[in-house]
Amino acid sequence: MRTIVGIDVGGSTTKIVGFSIYEDEKIELVEPQIVRATDPITSIYGAFGRFLETNNLELRDIDRVMMTGVGSTFVTKPIYSLKCRSVPEFTSIGVGGLYLSGLDEAIVVSMGTGTPVIHAKRTGKRTAEINYLGGTGIGGGTLIGLSRKILGVDTIEHIEQLCRGGDLNKVDLRVKDISDTSLFPNINHELTASNFGKLSDMANQHDIALGIANMVAETIAMIAIFAARMHKLDKIVLTGNLTSFVPIRDTIVRLGPSFNVTFLVPDNAQFGTVIGAALLGLEE
Repeated sequence: MRTIVGIDVGGSTTKIVGFSIYEDEKIELVEPQIVRATDPITSIYGAFGRFLETNNLELRDIDRVMMTGVGSTFVTKPIYSLKCRSVPEFTSIGVGGLYLSGLDEAIVVSMGTGTPVIHAKRTGKRTAEINYLGGTGIGGGTLIGLSRKILGVDTIEHIEQLCRGGDLNKVDLRVKDISDTSLFPNINHELTASNFGKLSDMANQHDIALGIANMVAETIAMIAIFAARMHKLDKIVLTGNLTSFVPIRDTIVRLGPSFNVTFLVPDNAQFGTVIGAALLGLEE
C-alpha cells in the first residue's frame, strides 16, 4: 500500500488528507484532519504527526506529499525527508470540488478567509480543466473581523451561537419593505434589498451577528450565481471552512431556488482544497 498525502496550509489552520493506493489499484480516502496554529511550520508538522498516528501509518507508507495553500511557500525542504511538491490552490479547489460532488462540470466556490470562484470541467478520469474566475474578499475573515469590532466576539463558535437568536427584520431591508409586491410576482419578496439598510435602534447582538453572517452569505452566493450563469450551469459546489458555519451555509442554499441554481454541500466539503491537492498526486 502507498499513501499520497495532501496538505493545505491556510492562514490559521492546516488541513491534511491522504489517498491510499492498494496493490489492486483500489483507491481509498483517508479521513481528513485539521490543526489550528498561528505558525504554519508548527501546524504542518503537528498535522502530519497526528495524521500518521491516527491512521496507524509509518513514514515508509507515504509515497509523496502534495502541498497547497498560502502557507505552503514556507516549506522549503522535504518533510521528514519525504518528497514534497507544491500545487496551485485554485487547481486543487476545482479538482476537489468535482471529486466531492461527483459532477463532471460545476462552479466550485471555496469559502475560506476570502472566496475564490472556480470553473471546473472534467476532461478525463483523473484530469480536469480548471479556470479561476475571480472571487471576493468577503469571507470568513470578514465575518470574524466585523464581529470582533462591532460585537467584541471573534471565535466562530461564539458568533454562530449569537446568530441563533437573531432577527433579520431588525437589520436588513427586504424587497417587500420597499415595493408593491403585486408588481413583481416572479421575485422572492424576502430577498434582501439592502444589507443593514433597516438597522433598528432595538437591534441587539444576536440581530447584528446574524446580519453580518447574512451579508457574507448573500455576497458569496450572488458572485457564484453570476459565474454559473456565465457558463450556463445550474450546479454550484460549496467547499471551505464556512460550509461548517450553519447560518452562512443554510442562507446560501436557500437562495438557490430564487435564481434557478442548486448549491451543493458535499460530505467533507470543508476539506475540498486539500482533497484536490492529494488527487493531483494521484494524477502523477
